[in-house]
Amino acid sequence: MFARNFRRWILAAAAIFLPATLLHAALPSQTDIPDSTVWLTGQLLIASPDLRDPRFDHAVILLAQHNRGGALGIVINRPLAQRPIAGLLAAFGADASGVTDSVRVFVGGPVDPDVGFVIHSADYRRPDTLDIDGRVALTSDPDVLRDIGLGKGPRKSLVAFGYAGWAPGQLEDELAHGVWVTVPEEPALVFDDDRAKVWADALARHKPGR
Repeated sequence: MFARNFRRWILAAAAIFLPATLLHAALPSQTDIPDSTVWLTGQLLIASPDLRDPRFDHAVILLAQHNRGGALGIVINRPLAQRPIAGLLAAFGADASGVTDSVRVFVGGPVDPDVGFVIHSADYRRPDTLDIDGRVALTSDPDVLRDIGLGKGPRKSLVAFGYAGWAPGQLEDELAHGVWVTVPEEPALVFDDDRAKVWADALARHKPGR
């Protein structure tokens, strides 16, 4: 499974920058978004305690992109398995010489589970890196894994397959109906906290009415 997943990793760069209407043509579309809309790139979306969709129950999502075209985010508290980096690179057909260590792979969301992303600290950058908020960034080039395995990668990282996506106006509508609450991104929540505690810790930072 991971061999097939890793071969499609490079498609992630295109997925990030495609409008959400192309990524999710089957989803309802809304075009008359008010100019006063607050874009939430860099925020954490926290699933409401009342949300019972099993795909997002107690999910915490880092919003990597939110604009008039829609939104794209990565779930940060769904660990899947620990995998050797060399094994992932070998499955891709990439040079794994000198590569050590392993990474924990996460389920980043229900859309395109074959597409891979690395969320990481902003000290690392490649040509396709998307700077989210100056503190965390997102890279889709699989060479980021090689750099991590060689000790030349970002200081902090999270590897995920799949993502969560919203068509234009869809996330705004869900927020208005209380499906999610938001808090500013915090690197400790993204990378360091016990994954079993991320939802509760993030929710504790939420101040109603903010």
